Amino acid sequence: MTYSKHVDNIRKFLLELLFPSFCLGCRKEGTYLCPDCKATLDISEHQYCLCSKHPLRLPVDSTKGKCQRCQDAPLSGLYTALPYQEKFLTKKLIYQFKYPPYYIKVLARDLAGIIATHLVIIKKNTNSIWEHSVLVPIPMEMRKMKDRGYNQTEELAKELGHLINVPSISGNLVKIKKTLPQMKLSATERQENIKNAFALKNPETLRGKKIFLVDDVYTTGSTMQECARVLRAAGAKQVWGIVIAREG
Repeated sequence: MTYSKHVDNIRKFLLELLFPSFCLGCRKEGTYLCPDCKATLDISEHQYCLCSKHPLRLPVDSTKGKCQRCQDAPLSGLYTALPYQEKFLTKKLIYQFKYPPYYIKVLARDLAGIIATHLVIIKKNTNSIWEHSVLVPIPMEMRKMKDRGYNQTEELAKELGHLINVPSISGNLVKIKKTLPQMKLSATERQENIKNAFALKNPETLRGKKIFLVDDVYTTGSTMQECARVLRAAGAKQVWGIVIAREG
C-alpha cells in the first residue's frame, strides 16, 4: 500500500468516526444525499450562455453554447446542473465537499450523478457529443492540494467520467502561479488574478480533442475562460465547461 493510499484510508476512517454518513438535507442515516432530498434540488432543464449577467437561455436543439454577447469567449459553452443561490442544500453539499473540517471526498459520486442527470434532461448525453472528448479538471495549487489531500474537481471528473463513459485526464493542465482566492475579488480583479496561471505539460496529447473542463462553481467564468484560452492555444478543437452549480 502506498503512503498516499494509507493516508487516504486513515482520512476516511476518521471522517466516518467524526462525521458519520447522514444525509446533509434530512439527516437520514447511511448516505450524504438521500433520494428524497435529491428530488428537491432544482436540476436545470435548460442550457444557458456564458454571460455572467443575464445569461440567455439557449434553444433545446442548439449546438452552440454562446450568445452574441459572449461569442468571442475562449470557452465554447457551459453545462451547469444547479443554481447556486436558490437552495441551501446545494451550497451545503459543495461546501462540505471541499472545505474544512468536512472534506467529504465521497460526495463526488453524488454530485457527479446530479450533473449526469442534468445532461440527460437537456438531451446532451449522446455519443455524438462525447466522441473524441476528454474531461479535464480545473487544477489547484500544490499547497492547497496537500492541505486538502485531494483536488475536488479531479474527483468530480473521475466520477462523472465513469457515469458518461468519457476519459478523465489529470495532471496535464497545471496551475503554475499562486493566486488570491477568487471569491474575494471583483470580476475585473478575478481576470487579472488568474491571468497566466495555467499551463500544459503535454499539449500534444490534447491537440484536436474536444475538452470538457470540470469545476464545482461557475461565477464570472474567469478561471474557466483562462484555462480554455490555454487549451485552445495548444490546439484543442473545442473547450466546454461542466459545473455543479452556477452563481448569479
